[in-house]
Amino acid sequence: MSLYKSIATVGGFTFLSRITGFIRDALIAGILGVSGLTDAFFVAFKLPNFFRRFFAEGAFNAAFVPLFSGILVSSGPTAARLYGEKIFALLLFSLTGFVLLVEQFMPQVVFLFAPGFEATPDRFDLAVTLSRITFPYILFISLASLLGGILNSMGRFAAPAGTPIILNLTMIVALLMIFLDWSSPGKSLAWAVFFAGILQLGWLWVSCHFQKMSIKLTLPQLTPEAKSLIRLGIPGAIGAGVIQVNLFMDMIFASWLPTGSVSYLFYADRLNQLPLGVIGIAVSTALLPALSKHVKAGNHSQAHHTQNRALEFALAITLPATVGLIVLGCPLVTLLFERGAFTTQDALATGHTLSAFAVGLPAYVLVKILSTQFFARHDTKTPMKVAIAAVALNFILNCILIGPFSYVGLALATAFSAWFNAITLGILLFSKEWIFLDARMKALLPRLMMSSLFMGIFCYSFQFITPFPKSLLMRICVVGLWVFGGFLTYVLTARLIGAFQFKDLHKFLKNQSHL
Repeated sequence: MSLYKSIATVGGFTFLSRITGFIRDALIAGILGVSGLTDAFFVAFKLPNFFRRFFAEGAFNAAFVPLFSGILVSSGPTAARLYGEKIFALLLFSLTGFVLLVEQFMPQVVFLFAPGFEATPDRFDLAVTLSRITFPYILFISLASLLGGILNSMGRFAAPAGTPIILNLTMIVALLMIFLDWSSPGKSLAWAVFFAGILQLGWLWVSCHFQKMSIKLTLPQLTPEAKSLIRLGIPGAIGAGVIQVNLFMDMIFASWLPTGSVSYLFYADRLNQLPLGVIGIAVSTALLPALSKHVKAGNHSQAHHTQNRALEFALAITLPATVGLIVLGCPLVTLLFERGAFTTQDALATGHTLSAFAVGLPAYVLVKILSTQFFARHDTKTPMKVAIAAVALNFILNCILIGPFSYVGLALATAFSAWFNAITLGILLFSKEWIFLDARMKALLPRLMMSSLFMGIFCYSFQFITPFPKSLLMRICVVGLWVFGGFLTYVLTARLIGAFQFKDLHKFLKNQSHL
């Protein structure tokens, strides 16, 4: 499977998951609005997802996929399956103990991540109750991520990329059940997260079974292979999870701000995650196995070429998306969320926060892509050290910006620290000669930036020509006109200044690339 086709597969299913996720978030916003209940639930929801970035996505993207891919190439599928079973057993044993430990000390954990909630005891107690229900999700989704890493290493990207859809659909059903008065809104959503984890694990286990990679339960053993995974996985998890660390740090600071600030950050981050998930995660997921195989085979020129095309593809979409979210943040949030319990003031607050998050969108994507060069070479310590420095910078910026800009300042701090992370990784890669920008990439980058700038000017100017209406139908038409006009401006400008040729786009869409 070509790199572009792999990216399209992951990106397509990720896009569907983001759409169902938007429907879920729009229902939460419309039904529950912004309140102490939503603040408490979002803490409970983000808590297992925070640790998932470390135990699941971080560790397995950084360490498991390159190691599993190497065994698959060198020793065959049987040896790879046995290795997967050993890691599955070790992960099941260790995470079960971790979940039981956290459940016992959940009040202390919630206080650690949302200390400001203590000033409102009802909100704090609710966050503790909901977190105890949602936290076992970390066990199920981490095991599911291991199975997803196995499938990705085999070139099977569809089933893992579609897994988040299960979570979104389960939560949507739970939200609809609220109207039947079968349970309280918070507990209904929390139990939906719990059961979604079981369904996601079952879905990927069945997918592995059909690929003749059925994972059987065995007794955990700390084998040399497992020790190697731990040695690579711990720094890799820290490095890959830095964005989540920063977002959680934002939540800690926001817990001291007025009620609703945590919710503003959550809703804004969800919209910001759409291009990040579709592009950043899709490209890095498809890129890592390909780079690992090129590096293991000693084909460094092909590795550089693959990296350049991945950057080219990602930036061609991310740069205009960034400008669009910065300029149209408030109108987009107003269109998508302002209804029911979600007020105009909530929409404006969330829109400004979204624009601030979007400043760092290219950096978030670059960190995902550039880290793969280190992970493919089994170097997980370097991204970890850079990530720790980025977290420290985010803390300092939070302290500086929260005063004058409140929750918007927290989003800006996260964006600036992401740029620090991306730029530092890029400098280190160039110094190690692990990455080169070829002539095509050097010519393309300034042209993409210029095209995105023209698109932003169009969208900003057009807002003065077409005032934002009150009715939903007219809002859809006006926002659609802004988005379509911006897209057309970007494409035509890019074509005129030679950022790309339509024949290249046609070739890409037909997957004729040799990548």
